[in-house]
Amino acid sequence: MKLIEDVSSYRNPIIDADVPDPDAIRVGDRFYLVASSFHRAPGLPIFASDDLVTWERIGHALDGSVPEAWFAQPRHGGGVWAPSIRHHDGFFHVVYPDPDQGVFVVTAVDPAGPWSEPHLLLPGLGIIDPCPLWDDDGRTFLVHGWARSRAGRKNIVTVIAVDAELRNPIGSAIDVIDGDLLDGFSTLEGPKFYKRDGEYWIFAPAGGVATGWQTVFRAPTPFGPYEHRITLAQGQTPVNGPHQGAWVDDGHGGHWFLHFQDRDVYGRVLHLQPMAWGADGWPVMGEAVSGGDAQPVLRHPTPFGTAQGPRTLARSDDFVDGRPSDHWQWEARVDPETVVGEGSGLGLRGSPDGGNVRTLPRVLSQNLPGQPCVAHVEVALQTSGADERAGIAVLGRDYAWAGIRRADAGIEAVVAVRTRDDQAERVIATFPLDDARIRVGVTVDADARVRFTLGATPVDPQFTAVEGHWVGASLSLFAAAPYGAPEAIGRFADFTIDAQES
Repeated sequence: MKLIEDVSSYRNPIIDADVPDPDAIRVGDRFYLVASSFHRAPGLPIFASDDLVTWERIGHALDGSVPEAWFAQPRHGGGVWAPSIRHHDGFFHVVYPDPDQGVFVVTAVDPAGPWSEPHLLLPGLGIIDPCPLWDDDGRTFLVHGWARSRAGRKNIVTVIAVDAELRNPIGSAIDVIDGDLLDGFSTLEGPKFYKRDGEYWIFAPAGGVATGWQTVFRAPTPFGPYEHRITLAQGQTPVNGPHQGAWVDDGHGGHWFLHFQDRDVYGRVLHLQPMAWGADGWPVMGEAVSGGDAQPVLRHPTPFGTAQGPRTLARSDDFVDGRPSDHWQWEARVDPETVVGEGSGLGLRGSPDGGNVRTLPRVLSQNLPGQPCVAHVEVALQTSGADERAGIAVLGRDYAWAGIRRADAGIEAVVAVRTRDDQAERVIATFPLDDARIRVGVTVDADARVRFTLGATPVDPQFTAVEGHWVGASLSLFAAAPYGAPEAIGRFADFTIDAQES
């Protein structure tokens, strides 16, 4: 991966990969960030940084969404929506919503874990995007939004008093901002709660994930009345959104705003904006800090003068001790016996196969980089049942995969595609193999066009990757066998990926 050599400035996005709905804080000299994980497990990825520019994943705050039985199958579009992270009284708190259940809390002394089991703080359908605020007078509040798909209401921000341990609500919920009463506002969501100079601040985006803007609200009390300003919009830049994030002070007098941009197949990528507090008490962001328009910067001096590292999360993996690294997530909450620890490489027990990779729970995924990439992995079938298969997929709402299957005629290499309009997978290419093992290559270009190599044989499936449900596309490893058949075991080794960062 090519590093950014100019230490005087950084380029946006600072993470050009799927980091949905980010929230961040500073604790001491380090910065910590959490993001949505939706249906994938482990959930709630936790990132750390020393300079706000280069981030490394240090773990996950959630083994998998609860209840376990429900999330044993992929629940696309469900699970963990926009979380918040805060540090209070010696504990890190991540507060996250499941739109089908309510608001949960997990806590830890160390952000790398271990984290507590999730506690249901606020039950209810469609309660989303929560964020706590511990006031300096001893009170604690929670702000949240609403999802019309579950609650029948949206474009509203609500505040409720809760206990300091985030165990129970202790007051009535009060709607403090109604976006329908604000000119041009729609889909007001993702609120983050702060207090500064005796005033209460809610940072919240509106207008939709790909088409909206960032707004800041302020009031003399937690319950209003709130006035507002739009502080960041796309303007003349290519940064659509810009949407939903976190205000962070750097501990040296500087202020910054982290937010995402929706890049479709590549997911919601992370940007860093300079921020300052104006003489009138309102924050300004992006180019407005230097007197320009309130639009995102594409390049800016680094906060601490450090060099910017890789801007993707793509990582190779040699599956040490037969286990995947923390750079992977499952498409569902899987049982501990899914990974087979015998032999070299990573062994995966196959899911019962309904002919659709998108519905398989035992699928191991890594986010697609935001730049062109090339990946390779050795794929093998360790078992010998009829109609077993194993491979690597570029997985979204549509997918293409390449690997091995056992057919009536014997073992064969295969490339297949399935779109939302297909009733079954379409086989693009096959050829016989003498052994149930092959090295598979995947190339994804700047336009998300996908090509495979099966050994030395190139195959162009005429397929363009698309996003998943609220997530970007992924590179995914899987094995499967027909319903009622013994479990297939796919084995994967020497996964390498190179993102061609420009």
